[in-house]
Amino acid sequence: MKQGLQLRFSQNLSLTPQLQQAIKLLQLSTLELNQEIDLLMQTNPLLERGDDGEDEYGNATDNSEDEVTVNTTSNDGNVTDTTQEYEASSDVDFEKTSTEFTEGKAELSQTEPTEFDASTSEFEQSTTDFSAEFNDDYDEYSNGSLWDENSTPADDDSDYKQQETLQISLREHLLSQLKLMQLSARDQTLTMLLVDSINEDGYLEASLEEIVEEMPEELEIEVLELQTALRHIQNLDPAGVGARNLSECLLLQLDLLPKFTPHLELAKLMAKHYLVALGARDFGKLRKELGCDEATLKCVQQVITNLNPRPGSAFSIIGSEHYIQHEVIIKKVKGIWIASLNDAVIPKLKINQLYAGILKRNRDSSSQYLQSQMQEAKWMIKNIHQRFSTILRVSQAITDRQRNFLEYGEVAMKPLVLREIAEELELHESTISRVTNNKYMLTPRGIFELKYFFGSSVATDTGGTCSATAIRALIKQLVDQENPKKPYSDSQITDLLAKQGIVVARRTIAKYRESLNIAPASLRKSL
Repeated sequence: MKQGLQLRFSQNLSLTPQLQQAIKLLQLSTLELNQEIDLLMQTNPLLERGDDGEDEYGNATDNSEDEVTVNTTSNDGNVTDTTQEYEASSDVDFEKTSTEFTEGKAELSQTEPTEFDASTSEFEQSTTDFSAEFNDDYDEYSNGSLWDENSTPADDDSDYKQQETLQISLREHLLSQLKLMQLSARDQTLTMLLVDSINEDGYLEASLEEIVEEMPEELEIEVLELQTALRHIQNLDPAGVGARNLSECLLLQLDLLPKFTPHLELAKLMAKHYLVALGARDFGKLRKELGCDEATLKCVQQVITNLNPRPGSAFSIIGSEHYIQHEVIIKKVKGIWIASLNDAVIPKLKINQLYAGILKRNRDSSSQYLQSQMQEAKWMIKNIHQRFSTILRVSQAITDRQRNFLEYGEVAMKPLVLREIAEELELHESTISRVTNNKYMLTPRGIFELKYFFGSSVATDTGGTCSATAIRALIKQLVDQENPKKPYSDSQITDLLAKQGIVVARRTIAKYRESLNIAPASLRKSL
């Protein structure tokens, strides 16, 4: 085959660095956006945070919404320089400032020495008078004449911030109590050994026999010694800690209740032998085994349910806390639901004037690095402005579609998919997906993620559609209104919804019920 060269023209789409940055910023949450800005500010000296009422070049503006100025883009993809006005004003200001500084320096050099000495003497005299007055006031304050118990100091030091509480682990809590007990060195060691075997829920995971087998034989540890050490731990706070199973945990807590607690002995009997029947809600078997009527069984059940099955849960340390900051606020203005941005989460960015002035005065090849940093700073400001503008447009479109939800609640939620919003705003579905990810909206009904307002649809008998969120709300309403003695099964909920014109399969009802953390009918049954 003969080889040759061919010239072929074609058109394709490519992601410019500016577009890549815009896509990246669009999918970030508010917390991640601020982290990205802080990271960029560490490497780009031309980008800094501004104040309210300033534009991107630090000039005062009357409208805070115009804080971020959008730069125009030419056809070749280069950002047009919009700093001509700023540069002209900077020249005038710089020359004026230099003239004033020179005149002030000349006046200072012409000052007579006698005037300076006189000013110094007055300053020293005033300092001496102030020191004497301060010492007198301090003596009166120390004697209590200037102090009033009902008053507080007027300075800023009196405004103390509330300190965060230091959360300790269950192990630290138990060890702090063991140190106060008068135990021998060997008993202290054995109790600390058992404390290390207690999990976060407060249960002893390994059996005493297994712990003895794992210990070296030369220590000569016996099971009886571990039982004594375990009894010391079970007497500590919280009640029920150190138990080896749920039954023992409940019994430890029941032993601490007052002797005059109603039906205490029946509660101990139930906790020792009939927890499985109680979990299965087999009340007929429980009445027969305990030999009591329904009212007494209900009181015994209440005593058991008031206990804590996980005594160590109060000391569990959360690995990471998730903070939610809403980007959009929904308010009703003159009967119309309006979406607006939360000004508290919009970053206030501007160009550093010092470096911008250096770049203006030196436009040679040596300032190429600063020029690239200036371009990057402009891109960042523009992309952040575009990010919040897109979030606002999408939020307003969602608000217009879900007005009934804002008025009447989840039952009135309409089915909505990303494609509908994308077609209305002439955006791609992937863009809508990025906008609705980790972005939150503050409404009169609470804070919701933008993705919450999207859901699949279910056909009705009348030919309409009903959203999955509305069906979940209906299921929750039916469960809340059911008879506790005869709760609705999934099939009965299916029939009740069918009477309202909503045809849903039983397995779909079960899936929605599980997503709402609602137990099956057999576990919802109560006396």
